[in-house]
Amino acid sequence: MNLRTACSRLLIASFFVANFAALTGAHAQNLDKSVVTTPQVRAELLAHAPQGVAPGQPLWVGLQITHQPQWHTYWKNAGDSGLPTQLQWTLPAGVTAGEIAWPTPMRIRVGTLANYGYEDTVLLPVPLTVSPDFKPGLLDTDLNIKLRASWLVCRTECIPEDGEFTLKIPVRGSTGLHGAAFETALAAQPRPLARPGAVEVAGQQAIRVSLQGLPAAWQGKTLDFFPEIPEIIETAAPWTQAWQGAVWTAEVPLTRLRSAAPVVLPLVVTNGREGWRTEAPVVGTWPAVVPIAGLPPALDAALQANRTANPGPASAPNLTLVAALLGALLGGLILNLMPCVFPVLAIKVVGFTRHAEDRRGHRVAGFAYAAGVVLSFMALGAVMLGLRTAGQQLGWGFQLQSPGMVAALAVLFTLLGLNLAGVFNFGQMVPGNLAAFEARHPVGNSFLSGVLAVAIASPCTAPFMGASLGFAVGLPAAQALAVFAALGVGMALPYLAASLVPAVARLLPRPGPWMETFRRLMAFPMFGTVVWLVWVLGQQSGIDGAGALLALLVGLAAVVWSLGLKGRTRVMVSAIFIAIFALLAGAIGQNVTKSVETTAAVAATDRWQPWAPGKVDQILASGQPVFVDFTAAWCVTCQYNKKTTLVNASVLADLDAKKVATLRADWTRRDPAITAALGQLGRNGVPVYVFYKSGRPPVVLSEVLSVDDMRAAIAQL
Repeated sequence: MNLRTACSRLLIASFFVANFAALTGAHAQNLDKSVVTTPQVRAELLAHAPQGVAPGQPLWVGLQITHQPQWHTYWKNAGDSGLPTQLQWTLPAGVTAGEIAWPTPMRIRVGTLANYGYEDTVLLPVPLTVSPDFKPGLLDTDLNIKLRASWLVCRTECIPEDGEFTLKIPVRGSTGLHGAAFETALAAQPRPLARPGAVEVAGQQAIRVSLQGLPAAWQGKTLDFFPEIPEIIETAAPWTQAWQGAVWTAEVPLTRLRSAAPVVLPLVVTNGREGWRTEAPVVGTWPAVVPIAGLPPALDAALQANRTANPGPASAPNLTLVAALLGALLGGLILNLMPCVFPVLAIKVVGFTRHAEDRRGHRVAGFAYAAGVVLSFMALGAVMLGLRTAGQQLGWGFQLQSPGMVAALAVLFTLLGLNLAGVFNFGQMVPGNLAAFEARHPVGNSFLSGVLAVAIASPCTAPFMGASLGFAVGLPAAQALAVFAALGVGMALPYLAASLVPAVARLLPRPGPWMETFRRLMAFPMFGTVVWLVWVLGQQSGIDGAGALLALLVGLAAVVWSLGLKGRTRVMVSAIFIAIFALLAGAIGQNVTKSVETTAAVAATDRWQPWAPGKVDQILASGQPVFVDFTAAWCVTCQYNKKTTLVNASVLADLDAKKVATLRADWTRRDPAITAALGQLGRNGVPVYVFYKSGRPPVVLSEVLSVDDMRAAIAQL
């Protein structure tokens, strides 16, 4: 049995199991309760069923949030920063939940930013529909409602919070205890205007809004304006409004980072006490958007095409998908050059030389390998998307935020390195019938080799993947999975080319003794990856965790060496080492997974300060520009940029000359606040490098950070 077959089984037994174990740890609290209390808010699940639970009868549920003074949560469009409250319901069969009936928001200014949200007490009502199919049993006296809610609560700092709520509504009785609260919330919902009004794109910098049918008592009054689609207008910029008889008009500046070009713009206007809503058709052509600095040219061109010329509703998603597919394909190709992937790929490709005459076998193996790679990436993507839908704040690289997963990968890479170095063969560790699997089922072995390649690619990141995967998580599930599939296709292309194109195979060297030397040489990149993983674990769990993992790996090496002995010596020595290994595994279980708070944030230095929610806004309010490095210990590209561009003397001198505050957001362990901040930037992984300046939109640089890119961005501050 060879390296690929045995390690593929090890992968299936440990890698995906560890992923699921690491991911399914929910941040649940206050189970089986209708109230969650934090230092910032009191959140309560309420219900209003004046006629009981029956088809056709009004039935409302809602989350009521009572804020502490100066704290606020957000509307469906949060404005310059923030996230809207999310509600995820678990309901009995025959009962469905509608959308939140959002009350009219208020404008909340924080420094130079303007957000849309709520202070004091707000109730977010949701209608429930009871279908005729809903038939409670004779003993069912209650309708059981479950809610998982997440909200971002902010003052000058922001804190992501969540909670799980349960509530029982009598099926055959009325529930009117909170009727007044629901009546107040529904009255605060914007009422629909009889006329749609109009929005005109005025040149390159503004839109003109024209509304009729507003209350006569409003005429001559100053109103406020809230678009429901984010990233359309400059939220905090000054704008003008006027009354022309009964017609209210406003001219509002466009943002340079507009993310949509709608043909209809839903909007709300309010006099501060009540609001009116309309869906106004857009007249005119949306202007081009200023590109985000540092995006690959092909990806930027696709985004520009998507955001111009007033695209129809159906064309925008397709163009965004094309851009994301292109970036993912390129990222997959680059993954093959990473130190943890290249050894396995190189050995597999060079293996063609052993059976150069079997062209049909090579083609079949190539397709099987590609299928294993693509399906594994899609499975990993489906897990991430599914758990994000379930309320988990996850991003690309989530598996490496678990110390247990990092330790498992270190064990896997140690075994691979020892095998490549010739210390042991996997055939010594498995039954003979399993060792013969490759000969009997070469297609299955190639498929599992693809699964193994994805497993060992997981610690590696590549340029341009961040932007594409950031777009992917905002797409419909089928399109998002297509992006993950493109990532797999890119990674599988070199092997496919070698297996399908005879000219590529002929370029490979002929077999000979050099192949064994090459195989042993490839063990050293594997051991180098183990060194890096131990360092990552040390960042996550401290020196004790790293030391425990090193001891475990030494014990593992002793076990696999002892299995190569013969006779009674093998049995005795193996038993001793296996017992030692079991003790070490117990020790690492206590040390690796423990939480060390001081390693969860970047240590403050004279130059770099740890990022925290709201800290950027605080610094911007003082007039100082900010540079944020979103990073993680397990991110290879992050560490390369940190040791090269970010310590370059000319770059540091430019930062000092412009008095730029430098912050580091450490995502080594899962951090919902950092995940939310990345999502606001349209990204879903690290590295991400951003410049902020008061009154300007954020400037996002390329993942592969060059000195010239940094100096050019600093010069624009």
